[in-house]
Amino acid sequence: MTSNDPASAPTTTPAIPRVGSSASHGKTILIGEHAVVYGAPALVLPVTDVRVTATASPLPADDEHTLESTVHTGPLGLAPAAVLPTVTAVTATLRHLARHGHADAEGTPLHVLVDSQVPTARGMGSSAAVAAAVTAAVADVFGVALDTDTHHELIQECERVAHGRPSGLDARGVVATEPVWFADGVIEPVQVTGRFVFVVADTGVPGHTREAVAAVRGRHDRAPAAVDAVVDRIGSLATTARGTLGDGDAQALGATMDAAHELLTTLDVSSADLDRLVGAARKADALGAKLTGGGRGGCVLTLAADDEHAVRIATALRSAGATATWTTSIGARA
Repeated sequence: MTSNDPASAPTTTPAIPRVGSSASHGKTILIGEHAVVYGAPALVLPVTDVRVTATASPLPADDEHTLESTVHTGPLGLAPAAVLPTVTAVTATLRHLARHGHADAEGTPLHVLVDSQVPTARGMGSSAAVAAAVTAAVADVFGVALDTDTHHELIQECERVAHGRPSGLDARGVVATEPVWFADGVIEPVQVTGRFVFVVADTGVPGHTREAVAAVRGRHDRAPAAVDAVVDRIGSLATTARGTLGDGDAQALGATMDAAHELLTTLDVSSADLDRLVGAARKADALGAKLTGGGRGGCVLTLAADDEHAVRIATALRSAGATATWTTSIGARA
């Protein structure tokens, strides 16, 4: 959740520039990878324990915008292509503010500091999370709390630079405070009964989303009926998983996760690294385990019975080669 209230309307009264700050977090797909491309629904989980924080500090008028991050530190105008979405987050937000009551916004140089714990190319929404934090922090410089729709569109503008034609799923997930149901570009909050504890594990291998999406597209071109059948089954699993969250049935949710992984494997978007970690989680008695995100690298998502079990699963995953693990939960906290 960003530190700015997403439900607040934009402030139009000019404010004296100040140090602005905001935060966002990672996301993961519970059920729905690849199938969502073909119109099936998806369930998205916020990973609130893996955060991005951003601050934006006004500079003297004769300075230029600067960025400080792990990828680039220096003038914004000299930023490499890898951080162009972040450059867009700054410039697009200033342009929006200039059009909505803050005429001096585009003439205010800023130093933007980004501290991201969300790993890149792991299916956790890194670019969207950075965009969410930076856009809100830049707006906060001028005392503006972006409303939900404006914030989403600014994040999407950055995501178009990063990914071409983003679905909007990441942009929604990185600012959500609860699981969301994503279908046809529309989101709905998902009711959760009880508490669910997840462990996310990084294979250490970057995901290859574009390659995986293209491969599934190729399979669909060759055998549309077969791929459509898998898509329909994944969509049905997403619907089932939504029901299990509402029922508080962790065992049933785990079973849907296992089934989803097998279906994604038939689409050839898993990998030896992902399958090894899924197997390790199951040996540690995880209630469910699957790849999450585009696949062919990236992360796995596992479901634990409780916090103590999550520790055991995380240990097993690291022993099996995971380079990092994160534990997160949704629903009621003890």
